[in-house]
Amino acid sequence: MVEFQQVCMAYKEKEVLNNVDLTIQDGEFFVLIGSSGCGKTTLLKSINKLLPVQQGTLKINGTPVSQIKVNQLPNLVGYVVQAGGLFPHLTVEENIALVMKVAQYPKEQIHDRVTAMLKMVNLDPACTATSIPPSCPADSSSVWGWPGPLRWTRPSSSWTNPSRPWTP
Repeated sequence: MVEFQQVCMAYKEKEVLNNVDLTIQDGEFFVLIGSSGCGKTTLLKSINKLLPVQQGTLKINGTPVSQIKVNQLPNLVGYVVQAGGLFPHLTVEENIALVMKVAQYPKEQIHDRVTAMLKMVNLDPACTATSIPPSCPADSSSVWGWPGPLRWTRPSSSWTNPSRPWTP
């Protein structure tokens, strides 16, 4: 479960989140919609500690995110990187593996999981894994970081809550 309690965040003088109170239950289908600049990305980045919460409290499974180590987050929260968030200097395999590396999983298990994920979306690991994102097929514009409580799956384009998420 992810809980925002009176969360406020601003960039310089521009407030983008103003007293956000929001609870997202495990397995809940959740959609975040809003105009450009309204704080959607800020809200999502705060969950993975890519941006610190400036005011208020953010909890994951009842624990304040400030007390969770960065390398523990991949086990708690699924993370989806889309085209704009891919690192252009990394290969597809390196982009997919990034969050698993942060969580300090063994290289062999990371490689096996990346291969399985590429096959899951009908991409040939032999030719796709070493590609740089701009040269990849359109269907590969989403990259999974880790299947935590929620994960994005293609081609059905639906959120799932696996009864037994992948663990090393």
